Amino acid sequence: MLYRRFGRTELQMPVFSCGGMRYQFKWQDVAPDEVPNDQQANLEATIRRSFELGMYHIETARGYGSSEMQLGKILPKLPREKLIAQTKVAPVADPNEFRKTFETSLSYLKLDYVDLLGLHGINDTETFEDALRCLDVVRSLQEQGKVRHVGFSTHGSTEIIIKAIETNQFDYVNLHWYYINQLNWSAIAAATAHDMGVFIISPTNKGGNLHEPPARLRELCAPLSPVVFNDLFCLSHSQVHTLSIGAAKPTDFDEHLKTLAWIDRADEILPPIIHRLEQAAIERLGEDWFKRWHVGLPSVDETPGRLNLHTVIWLRNLAIAYDLVDYAKMRYNLLGQASHWFPGARVSEIDLEALRSVLEKSPFRDRILDVLREADQLLGGETVKRLSQQ
Repeated sequence: MLYRRFGRTELQMPVFSCGGMRYQFKWQDVAPDEVPNDQQANLEATIRRSFELGMYHIETARGYGSSEMQLGKILPKLPREKLIAQTKVAPVADPNEFRKTFETSLSYLKLDYVDLLGLHGINDTETFEDALRCLDVVRSLQEQGKVRHVGFSTHGSTEIIIKAIETNQFDYVNLHWYYINQLNWSAIAAATAHDMGVFIISPTNKGGNLHEPPARLRELCAPLSPVVFNDLFCLSHSQVHTLSIGAAKPTDFDEHLKTLAWIDRADEILPPIIHRLEQAAIERLGEDWFKRWHVGLPSVDETPGRLNLHTVIWLRNLAIAYDLVDYAKMRYNLLGQASHWFPGARVSEIDLEALRSVLEKSPFRDRILDVLREADQLLGGETVKRLSQQ
């Protein structure tokens, strides 16, 4: 395993972290005796395998159902001096409620303290303001020795992420950034300027369902697998410290580990793959569209009907350029079902003609409505719920 300094926390962070939202029994709290023996055994085997590999960072959240409670049966058995335990608690308007929720997390984990506490979901102005209200409680928990370092996780816009970073109140950030979605690079740069740790959320799943890639993507990423290519792309940037592996079983780490052998050769292996990916997208989308489709698009809040213009067109582009149709359909049909975690309506839910007034800054303003209709025809289907709602 390789390790990187996790910003001002000074923790030596493994470049792969063991994420805790896929091996738990339920997405709701359950009594300990309700967890089947085989389910608990699988979780414990996954954690032990993580430790064997030197992946000492175990990451979970209060919002991950039975995850914390199940981890509480294994984490106290591990060497505490090696364990980097992180949980996340959603900020709320009442700081006392936040404190109680954190205490529940700590009691489930059966730890005296967590190394990292993330304020879970600074995704918009409301959650940002709630987070600021909760910081006094966080500082109190730090003084009591129950929390070592504080950060935040986010699915929000780059602007809201940078706004949170610029408060200089956080030691690290969990955010989305990977090959198919590089929007948040300026947020990573801001975090680096504040010497914050940078944790990449779900690079395999949100990065294109890369554990089940289409043939076209496999061919374009050769000789690497899409998983290894994406991991290497992220880790070739020194500003990125760790990638989350949302393991459901012990063997889910195996493909990612192949990345380690390529780290020192990233400058050699990545450029030709990236060139092929870009050329493949240009071949199907056109060079001008590939380079400028996003220019001048209004935000969700500025768009009639709250259509998530950027996301809809981005998903349509991925489906066409790389045959990422299943991934694009899944994400598209989640729109409108996940509140501030994935905001915006789908095309079929709005009056497209009402968009003309907000497309004036787009170089493709005369084309975008047809592109949106095409996207809905290509990707539309039954609505999809977040995992935590299933």
